[in-house]
Amino acid sequence: MGGVSRRAFTVAALSAFTLAPEASAAAPGSAKPAPSHSAAAGMRGMWLATVANRDWPSRAGLRAAEQRAELIEHLDNAVRHRLNTVMFQVRPSADALWPSPYEPWSQYLSGSQGRDPGWDPLGTAVKEAHARGLRLHAWFNPYRVAVHDDPDRLVSSHPARKNPGWVVPYGGQLYYNPGLPEVRAFVQDAMMDAVARYEVDGVHFDDYFYPYPVAGQDFADGGAFSTFGAGFATRADWRRDNVDRLVREIAQRVRQIRPAARFGVSPFGVWRNAATDARGSDTRAGVQTYDDLYADTRTWVREGWIDYVVPQLYWNIGLDGADYAKLLPWWAGVAKGSRTQLYVGEALYKSGDPAQPAAWQEPAELSRHLALAARYPEVRGHVYFSAKDVADDRAGAMARVTADHYTRPAAAPR
Repeated sequence: MGGVSRRAFTVAALSAFTLAPEASAAAPGSAKPAPSHSAAAGMRGMWLATVANRDWPSRAGLRAAEQRAELIEHLDNAVRHRLNTVMFQVRPSADALWPSPYEPWSQYLSGSQGRDPGWDPLGTAVKEAHARGLRLHAWFNPYRVAVHDDPDRLVSSHPARKNPGWVVPYGGQLYYNPGLPEVRAFVQDAMMDAVARYEVDGVHFDDYFYPYPVAGQDFADGGAFSTFGAGFATRADWRRDNVDRLVREIAQRVRQIRPAARFGVSPFGVWRNAATDARGSDTRAGVQTYDDLYADTRTWVREGWIDYVVPQLYWNIGLDGADYAKLLPWWAGVAKGSRTQLYVGEALYKSGDPAQPAAWQEPAELSRHLALAARYPEVRGHVYFSAKDVADDRAGAMARVTADHYTRPAAAPR
């Protein structure tokens, strides 16, 4: 997991810090479970994060051959653990890991934004993943421009420098303003360029839409709200509508451009607490996606706007305030009867981390998650954060999952 001091915000980064301090909880017994129906033929994925070189490349500035070798090693690790899908982060910060006509080459490749790395990482990833029987989902971050707040540090040709009115500084970072229709159109065009060029099997968003709240700071979109917010009772309702529009429009464009590809989102694991909304989960999370990120993830699932959802259930069984064993059935209930497939995001990065509660020191914790999930037919698989942790397998948790649940290879769901 990227260090917070480096502001290396990944899919998991803020998810680990938005609850009250985690308390240790005794885990259930460690008897080896039988392989589950959900594990036998479902999603077995891992995230491959590139922001701040979290997983890959190991550092910016490696030679093309070195970068390629590291990428292939991650794909081979996925096969070794009998996984079948990789969510590859190809647009970490309004940049590109392919030769995009819209945005600059990512600095996480060469060390300098806009510098051609001398090869095509996304094209290579698609080809090499398919050669290994893996599916490759292109993972995009829609609105993050930079993990710093200085526009002058962006390459001079960057769209954010050419259109400074699109950009909102917030919490030490730069974001595109989701409330501007021209921004929504641009980010879609930038992302869909990759979908049109490459035979990706999916389009994937993580949990970042409007940024996670920072105490004492306001996301300065008042001007956009004055211009485009007519008909909305509150700015919050307008912000949710902006995100809803992005999700619906991307889903439509994916179907048009690459009908065989699937579109999914991996939100923070709590939609709303039950104390806020009777339809919410039995949790006490410090962040609620509906209220704080303006992402109405429950509606996206219930209405079938997305093909799959991967809630980040990054907490252990028995944790007070955010119990995996309570969130799992809540999400199963949300997915029940919808066309949206439910996969579960798993916090492999916590396994063996001495800073985490006692449950995460047990190699069997994640295996217990899969055994519990097998009781819910709505759960169609699991995705692990992230590739570096699959490779390192610090506590042997991934090896345990493989031995307990992934005894044979399985095709990814279509």
